[in-house]
Amino acid sequence: MTDNPFGGLDLNALLGQAQQMQEQLASAQAQLAETTVDGTVAGGAVTVTVNGVGELQRVDIKAGEFDGSDADSLSDLSDLIVAAYRDAKQQADALAGQSLGPIAGAFDDPDSPFKLGF
Repeated sequence: MTDNPFGGLDLNALLGQAQQMQEQLASAQAQLAETTVDGTVAGGAVTVTVNGVGELQRVDIKAGEFDGSDADSLSDLSDLIVAAYRDAKQQADALAGQSLGPIAGAFDDPDSPFKLGF
């Protein structure tokens, strides 16, 4: 007699589903790492590029917009870089939510075998 101590739960099927989800997650993360979004402020004076996982890829500063010898201008430039990064990061987070949402949704589905119940 081969009684399943977990009732009607098919552990092999559950492990197969978990492996499939893991592969989907890895694929989505790889795609996000290759996707870029731009955050731009001050009419294009500063543009920051991040990938889909929020890693900074590039900072572009429009020539002639800032005086490198003026402390106030450099302070303004610093603030604009931070603002542009926040804009780009917000877009990257939204993109990640769209890409990873269906995969993460398995944990929110009350009928899913992956429901953690915490």
